[in-house]
Amino acid sequence: MSTTIATPVTAKTAREMVESAPTAALRIASRNYELYDTGDVAGVDEVFAVDLVDHNPVAGAESGIEGMRMLIAAVRDGFTGTEHRILFQQQLRDGWVVNHWQMTGTHTGDAFGLTASGKPLAFNGTDIVRVLDDKITEIYHVEELLQLTAQVGAESAQ
Repeated sequence: MSTTIATPVTAKTAREMVESAPTAALRIASRNYELYDTGDVAGVDEVFAVDLVDHNPVAGAESGIEGMRMLIAAVRDGFTGTEHRILFQQQLRDGWVVNHWQMTGTHTGDAFGLTASGKPLAFNGTDIVRVLDDKITEIYHVEELLQLTAQVGAESAQ
């Protein structure tokens, strides 16, 4: 039985990954982050399946494509200069792709219950997405929100 060892990418931006990914599944998985970086809510329709299943939606977000629209809008409205860098990406069987990423930016608006702080941030996350028929159909995601709240100061927006 042979084992394939994934090689980490060299922290490329989402745009660089979209341009250089060797497969459609890797490009689409990377395009997801580009939507957050550009605030392109309309791009959700080209990246996510209509019947998307988000296995762990953010509090207050729907599990599905409308939840993705809400998340991208929240990042667009709460942060400026966002950039996702892909730290690790591996395509698995049956359309599954694993991404470990870092988002940087500045917290300039109220988002996710946090009052705008004007502070820079850098936090990591890991996503496992399934790409079928050139769309993300399922997503599992974990963000290091404690890291985020510690950097921006955890004052709640009211």
